[in-house]
Parts: sequence; C-alpha cells; structure tokens
Amino acid sequence: MDALRSRLAAVGRWLLPPRCLLCGDAGHDGLDLCRDCAAELPRNRSCCARCALPLALPAALCGRCQRHPPPWQAAWSPFRYGWPLDRLESRFKFSRELAAGRSLVTLWQREARPVELPALIVPVPLHRGRLRQRGYNQALELARPLARAFGVSLRHDLLLRTHSTAAQSELDAPSRRRNVRGAFAVAPRAALPSHVTVLDDVMTTGATLAECARVLKRAGVARVDVWALARAPSSRR
Repeated sequence: MDALRSRLAAVGRWLLPPRCLLCGDAGHDGLDLCRDCAAELPRNRSCCARCALPLALPAALCGRCQRHPPPWQAAWSPFRYGWPLDRLESRFKFSRELAAGRSLVTLWQREARPVELPALIVPVPLHRGRLRQRGYNQALELARPLARAFGVSLRHDLLLRTHSTAAQSELDAPSRRRNVRGAFAVAPRAALPSHVTVLDDVMTTGATLAECARVLKRAGVARVDVWALARAPSSRR
C-alpha cells in the first residue's frame, strides 16, 4: 500500500509539479514550498527542553519550568510560531489547505527527532461539533505521517473531548486554563502504554496540552510527552 501511494504521488508530481504556497515559485524537494521559503521557516533550536519555549540559549529548564514544572516530561516543538509558518499553519487549519499541512509535517519529519520515542501518539481531539464544522482534525493530520515515519502507534479514539470550548486563541493564559479544565477524558476501558505523546499543531501557553497530560496521568500513564509543530514565543503558561 505504501509503495502504491508513493507511485501515485510521483505521478501526481509529474502531472502537476508543486508550486510554492508562499511565493508561487517552483516547489523544491517534494514540497509545496520553494527552497528559500522553506529555509525561512523559523526553527526552534534554542529552547527549554521541558516546555520548548524559545530561549536565547538552550536549557534543560526555563525559569517558569523551574518554578512550576508542567505535567509532562519533555516537549518537542521544532519550529517557532512566526512568519511565514504562522501563515501556512493558519491556511492549513482554517482554510482547508491540506497541501500546507503536508509540507509542514514533511519538514517536521526532517528535524532531529527526540532521543526517546513514545509507545503511542495521541492527537489532541476536537469536539465533534468543531470537527463537523472544520471537516478534519489538524492535529490528527499531522500525527499520521509522523507516526508512520517513526514506527510509533497512533490512536485518535483514546482521548476524548467531552464538551465544546471557546477558541483558545481568543483568551488570555488564565482563561485558557479555565476553558479546558475538565474538557478531556480517556475512553472507557482504554489500554494505555506507560509512555504516551500528546500532539497538537501549536503550543502557546500549553494549557490544552497540560490538561490532556493530567488526564492521561490520572488514567495511569507513567510518562507523558508533548509534541507540537510550533511553539509560540511566550513565557506565559
């Protein structure tokens, strides 16, 4: 099946060569991005190992994590949320441009991966109402190719969003925490391994990922990590 998918993708690229989603030039290296625009995406290579907050120098713990450690063990977020990644992510998330998501997750796979991979990846779930409205869960679409590339299991039905919440982007940090409190649950009789990663598209304050991590740990998961495509340069959590 993977070989057939690769052949069909190659035929598609021959019939319709990729064009850069940002500037319109020819795509490069199998991406819908040219070489220059792909290189311009802001990498997050100097950050806190615990929460992936961008820092001037890499550190095991930023000041915030030293004072108030998050409920996860480690974070991996290879990009910073800024131009032009923010434009591509917004088009993927809200405008149904799946080509933008494919390019972003392909670049994500090419970044240095964590030393310790989990036994299971769980994407942050959408409430069924928002899923119907959007048509797909952007976290799940990012998680699928990463799980295949890393040889890690993926389950989208173990972590549930039990009620609809306001959009986190419209709220400040304290309101974000209140907004997602009690919004997630583990599916009944779910069999969870000892090491799970929760994956989302963007981490800003970390409130959503923190709530997911707490729910999984209460269900018996010994270690929870968090992965996000991009980390916002904010010290608030």
